[in-house]
Amino acid sequence: MNKHPIKEIRSAIEHAIDKGWKFDKASGHAFGILKCPTNKKCRNGVYCQFSVWSTPKDPEEHARAIRRAVDQCKEKR
Repeated sequence: MNKHPIKEIRSAIEHAIDKGWKFDKASGHAFGILKCPTNKKCRNGVYCQFSVWSTPKDPEEHARAIRRAVDQCKEKR
């Protein structure tokens, strides 16, 4: 995996991977996609996956949103 150039987002991706999430590299506006270990509908009927943007408008908020999605996933490790 190529590392994200923004350290806060890179740290949030590492947090997700530590929790068992899978990272798939993407191209274009998305840097990649994070998916929970089982990829079931567990957050109020929503699949646990999160698009990681290459250049978000607010990198710190984007990193917090990644961590929030990972921490709210019912498939916690």
